[in-house]
Amino acid sequence: MSQRATQTVRSQPAKVRVSNAPQGAYARGRERLGWWLMVPTMLVVILIALYPLLNTFYMSFTNARLGRAEYDFVGLRNYARLLRDDVFGISIVNTLQLAFFAVILETVLGMIIALVINSNFRGRGLMRTAMLIPWAIPTVVSAQMWKWMFNDVYGVINDLLVTRLGILDTKVAWIADPNLSLWSMIAIDVWKTTPFMALLLLAGLQVIPGDIYEAATVDGASRWQQFWTMTLPMVRPALVVALIFRTLDSLRIFDLPFVMKGTSLDTITMAVYNRQKMIDLQRLGEGAAISVVIFFILLIFVISYVRLVGIEER
Repeated sequence: MSQRATQTVRSQPAKVRVSNAPQGAYARGRERLGWWLMVPTMLVVILIALYPLLNTFYMSFTNARLGRAEYDFVGLRNYARLLRDDVFGISIVNTLQLAFFAVILETVLGMIIALVINSNFRGRGLMRTAMLIPWAIPTVVSAQMWKWMFNDVYGVINDLLVTRLGILDTKVAWIADPNLSLWSMIAIDVWKTTPFMALLLLAGLQVIPGDIYEAATVDGASRWQQFWTMTLPMVRPALVVALIFRTLDSLRIFDLPFVMKGTSLDTITMAVYNRQKMIDLQRLGEGAAISVVIFFILLIFVISYVRLVGIEER
């Protein structure tokens, strides 16, 4: 990065480290007031989040079944069954594969879209509105819509690729083929949630001062150099938030694979398998154990993101 751009970045107001220790009776009173104002929120969190979570942990150590009031404590039996459950292993692999490729593609495409609509051009407002349409459509509706579009007999995707453009020789069963069904769902998920990623990244781009780009351009820095040395480091907080939101959503995805193929093994995810255990097979205890495993997988990803950001900021 050029020297002038570097000086411009360094000239931004530095963060002032303020001590959190209360000073005097007035500060202690404000601190107590803050805690009292937090009590209603904490009670709501305990009622709607903490209690169900703790109850799920407890149920995972029981043989509870749907429609049966009595159940016994079985210890780690449910978790031992999961270790020997091949279907659960398949659901983990499918979920991680879908989350990995979907989040990467959504991040790259979302960054490109955010950079485009962050620039000044005619019709920018209309484009910002139009890009949110896929994200605004309910997932169940979009999943059924794409299921029809991917149909190998009357789907418009095959009609476009085979009849109109001649890219393919024969029609492809995108959803029915076990080798293509998961990738088709990844494409649908990318189509739907890339606008959400772009919206979060756009918010991060708009807080970057424009004068540093002007200084870098005057000193001869290319657009590519400006992106890697100025844009990307400054948009990192928004990028981390977007990655956390999308990773968590992808790891607990349910509606898209369930609408597309139900409990088929080639697309089954942890959430779909959890629903099958608890509703179809009526095994609440084993379903609760799957929920606990999903919770810890999500927790590992969140901690990894936060620690990675903390290491980079040092």
